[in-house]
Amino acid sequence: MTVHSGNGLCQELSDAQKRAVVYEIYEDYRNAFPAVHSIPPSEAMALLDAGRAVFVDARQPTEVAVSRIPGAVAEEAFLQSPDAYSGKTVIGYCTISYRSGLLAQQPAEKGIEMHNLAGGILAWTLEGGRVVDPKGPTVRRIHVYGPKWNFPPEGYEAVMFGILKR
Repeated sequence: MTVHSGNGLCQELSDAQKRAVVYEIYEDYRNAFPAVHSIPPSEAMALLDAGRAVFVDARQPTEVAVSRIPGAVAEEAFLQSPDAYSGKTVIGYCTISYRSGLLAQQPAEKGIEMHNLAGGILAWTLEGGRVVDPKGPTVRRIHVYGPKWNFPPEGYEAVMFGILKR
């Protein structure tokens, strides 16, 4: 798969190389929310499979319309009724989990712990996590936000600012 890095250069990368890039970008962002606990996709998947997690999607509705983590709730819904999710591990995410890292600071101020999905929906899919469209079926496309974050797994379509990219 040909991807475009933030500097505009095309590169052929394996999924393992893409994972490394995604986690590197995420770690660079962590300075903006140092007190927020990160959770790796593998741990988040296990919690989801056990019915013990709720995912909070910090992306815009146009991004969510492309695909989302199964069962995820919108940021607004969570913030309006965080008590509705008591007893669950709350995990925020976005494309690479920068916006969700900032979001996770808000509930923490109210004594509610929200973890941040390390590497966001990009890492989730690169680690084998499934995504669904708003109607529920599994899909193989994700919104990557922009060229800097264009690292979808092999076999996935990347949607960027409403434009489908392969």
